[in-house]
Amino acid sequence: MKINSSYPVIMCESPQDVANFYITHFDFKATFSSDWYISLSNTEGDTDFELAVLDYKHPTVPHNYREKSKGVIINLEVDNVDDVYEKIMKEIPPVMEIRSEDFGQRHFIVSDPAGLLVDVIQVIPPSKEFEAMYQKEEGK
Repeated sequence: MKINSSYPVIMCESPQDVANFYITHFDFKATFSSDWYISLSNTEGDTDFELAVLDYKHPTVPHNYREKSKGVIINLEVDNVDDVYEKIMKEIPPVMEIRSEDFGQRHFIVSDPAGLLVDVIQVIPPSKEFEAMYQKEEGK
């Protein structure tokens, strides 16, 4: 199956507040904006990243599923997590302070206005223990 696009949609109470969070702190730009749905895009990196925000009460959501998103972590991989951390620390408090992990990440976590976690990550070399757990691609 060929998939042309895939992106998360955050169902929330205040789409504009959530969209503004990603626009302000993570350089997303609105590509479509209504009072109930906002499509965002970040084209700064090697790969475009899309994210959408939806009013959870909108009739396009099946009635039995009209709930705010929860239990989701949005990972944003960046080139220099320390620079992003310094910028964001001036504006919003982290849920988890910046730290390096043996499994190959330096990261910190913040919460968006919808209550979802945003894990800002820089890939770093893993410890020897974790290096063995990574799957090697054929030919690499």
